[in-house]
Amino acid sequence: MDDPLILSRIQFAANISFHILFPTITIALGWVLLFFKLAYNRTGDQAWMRAYFTWVKVFALSFALGVVSGVTMSFQFGTNWPGYMETVGNVAGPLLAYEVLTAFFLEAVFLGIMLFGFRKVSNRAHTLATFLVAFGTTMSAFWILALNSWMQTPAGFEMRDGQAFVTDWWAVIFNPSFPYRLIHMLIASGLTVSFLIAGLSALRWLAGDRADSLMKALKTGVYAGAILIPIQIFVGDRHGLNTLEHQPQKVAAIEANWETRGNVPLVLFAWPDEDARENHFEIAIPNGASLILGHSLDAVVPGLNDYVGNHPPVLPVFWGFRIMVGTGLLMLAVSWTAGWFLWRRNALPTPLAMVMVPMALSGWVATLAGWYVTEIGRQPWLVTGILTTKDAVGPVPAAHVGFTLTVYLALYATLLIVYLGVLVRLALKAAKDGDSSPLPKVLDRPLAQPMEEA
Repeated sequence: MDDPLILSRIQFAANISFHILFPTITIALGWVLLFFKLAYNRTGDQAWMRAYFTWVKVFALSFALGVVSGVTMSFQFGTNWPGYMETVGNVAGPLLAYEVLTAFFLEAVFLGIMLFGFRKVSNRAHTLATFLVAFGTTMSAFWILALNSWMQTPAGFEMRDGQAFVTDWWAVIFNPSFPYRLIHMLIASGLTVSFLIAGLSALRWLAGDRADSLMKALKTGVYAGAILIPIQIFVGDRHGLNTLEHQPQKVAAIEANWETRGNVPLVLFAWPDEDARENHFEIAIPNGASLILGHSLDAVVPGLNDYVGNHPPVLPVFWGFRIMVGTGLLMLAVSWTAGWFLWRRNALPTPLAMVMVPMALSGWVATLAGWYVTEIGRQPWLVTGILTTKDAVGPVPAAHVGFTLTVYLALYATLLIVYLGVLVRLALKAAKDGDSSPLPKVLDRPLAQPMEEA
């Protein structure tokens, strides 16, 4: 392949795909850790702190990989995509700076206290540090999603001599798609962490662990997932209606609908053919798409033929959406089933536990699929209506891009395998130790009772 545009897009996609895995964990895991800590403060039950110390290691590892991969990704704005910052740098630059100043610094400063300060500071100060780290991860998501949403639905700017200048920062940040995208992503992070905790806890269960700390973590993951998934389905519906209003061509690609019309079926399975402008092997529910998108059997759904040359690639958007939805429905079934067994029997059947172990990564699958729908669905635009992807790419030779892409893919594959191996190792070690291993001390005193400010 000798097209620098395609190679640069693949390279950036590889980077963002690897990077997003880890913020998706840290955004919600920080709040789960705070929940564990507050539960300990309230009850004095050491099992909550054992759960905390197990999962704070996962947070630290995920945070480190997220930072490293984020730095690599930021370099590409200057090397592969100079046209992006030249055109919309007046918007993107400040938003990225706000993320660093208000979120990353907050996380970095208090992360050390959260990880190591339990021997040096009071219990109350350690709890506050945990809260500030969790708040920082959420603020980071706020600013990054504000920028990404602006790229999808730009607002609050004007163009002067080919550059975007801000006229209303409030409109830039709270652009039409931002509230939906932010809530959708925060819940996605919550689901990712819920199933990660539930899945690794199920692995410990299969290894014979029945420790109280395991049960508290397991129930937290399962119950949180069972609560969040129906909320996510509702939020996703609202987000879809917002996308229909502002990016109809993306919705047309999601539905693989070629002609603008009413009574549009919900296509469950098909192979969209852009050359023939039709679907092959289609299996559909009559009037389903009209009902979902317009809440009426005869509601009109936009068609791709109205956007010839100006709509995204249909196949990846169509299938990415179905992978996301299918994974969500599987999450619903597994979490509610596991929740019932834990509530009624305080136990997991072995076959269900075996299903839950690979479901530990289901949040990643759904998040990546949804992210691909979002980003590929914006094509051919990099910033909708302002800058096309081909106009932003830099003059880097294809050979150079191809070489760095190969290095990135090899490195990321290695890091991902090592990361997953460490998670499994942590889970099996925790299963072996149970609740018998000594707890770290706070202010040189054992964690036996809730502690007041020293």
